[in-house]
Amino acid sequence: QLQLVESGGGLVQPGGSLRLSCAASQFTLDYYAIGWFRQAPGKEREGVSCISVSGGTTNYADSVKGRFTISRDNAKKMVYLQMSSLKPEDTAVYYCAALLTTVRNMCVLVFNRYDYWGQGTQVTVSA
Repeated sequence: QLQLVESGGGLVQPGGSLRLSCAASQFTLDYYAIGWFRQAPGKEREGVSCISVSGGTTNYADSVKGRFTISRDNAKKMVYLQMSSLKPEDTAVYYCAALLTTVRNMCVLVFNRYDYWGQGTQVTVSA
């Protein structure tokens, strides 16, 4: 079974940057699209970004376009979310998730399509 572990969260001031990492253990990422989701207290889970198996297709929520960048390194079994120009409203627990698929150039930001989830990492943006 695929296991995912997020890291890189923390406390950052508004306007700052963080890079989240998602590591896959005991398996390959070669057949999985990867998504990043977040959930703030009292709010629904929100799709942030996703990347296709090939890495050639990425999608972003409108709220993070131009500020966040998703990337992947299949050889290292890693996916990254570079977050810049952070805002207080970005504060949430961030989760990476994997979707098993035979389609190499597609990803979706629909959380119930994803098969495996990490435990989450807290991101707090505050002065």
